[in-house]
Amino acid sequence: MVDSMHFVESKGILTGSGGHYGMNVYRGCTHGCIYCDSRSRCYQFTHPFEDIEVKQNAPELLEKALKSKRKKCMIGTGAMSDPYMHCEEELRLTRRCLEIILENGFGATVQTKSDRIFQDIDLLSEINHSAKCVVQMTLTTYDDDLCRILEPNVCNTKRRIEVLEKMQERGIPTVVWLTPILPFINDTKENITAILNECGRVGVKGVIDFGMGLTLRDGDREYYYAALDKHFPGMKERYIKRYGNAYELPSPKAKELIGILRRICKDNEILSTPDECFSFIQDLPDKYPQMSIFDL
Repeated sequence: MVDSMHFVESKGILTGSGGHYGMNVYRGCTHGCIYCDSRSRCYQFTHPFEDIEVKQNAPELLEKALKSKRKKCMIGTGAMSDPYMHCEEELRLTRRCLEIILENGFGATVQTKSDRIFQDIDLLSEINHSAKCVVQMTLTTYDDDLCRILEPNVCNTKRRIEVLEKMQERGIPTVVWLTPILPFINDTKENITAILNECGRVGVKGVIDFGMGLTLRDGDREYYYAALDKHFPGMKERYIKRYGNAYELPSPKAKELIGILRRICKDNEILSTPDECFSFIQDLPDKYPQMSIFDL
């Protein structure tokens, strides 16, 4: 797959405050997920979503920002654009930013759908030993054929579970985003149970879900409905009839599916509410004090 990219000099890199900051090295994405909220018009993209905006000065901005922080904290990436999409193979800006996080003694949390994160597993392990690292992986669909439709340009769920397993072997804690759950498509008891059983098997720390449903905004909605027309004829009309122009589209089976989530997470001692998961992700404990020469 050939990426379309354009390079910019960004004015800033970190957003947030207090104990947790986020950054996006890239804007846009090439994974092609049919439900992606980041396509929404509210984010004011001035270029095609697949034409990746590369913040080429991100490492320099990050280094300057971290040196100005008085207190170490967690630095997150991946909330808006996947840090391990295709262009990272060539550019390695995410890796350079992780190196800067390590060099400055901060913690890192990375959200992705891609097995390209394997190329940085040694670095992530180092960050986890010196501060803290959390890898967050999105899992929506256990069925490979359906996964190719919903998330066409990224590795399938079974490969992502391998990522979770390898991170666990390194002692790197993991959190799964079980979202979005698409009404009438992947909102089955079998799908949710299969994914959660794998989460239990590989020892994930937490599972994030926002009510077993989907959100749609202007820009995102049109792209999603076009995909429904292409892959699920008649489904768009079913959505419009049930949900109209709503922002939140909970699955009709949401109550049952949330019950499955709570039960399997409880049985496997997995955090199962967004608040619990975010508290864990954003907390950087003071258990890794810098050693001085007098400690040697």
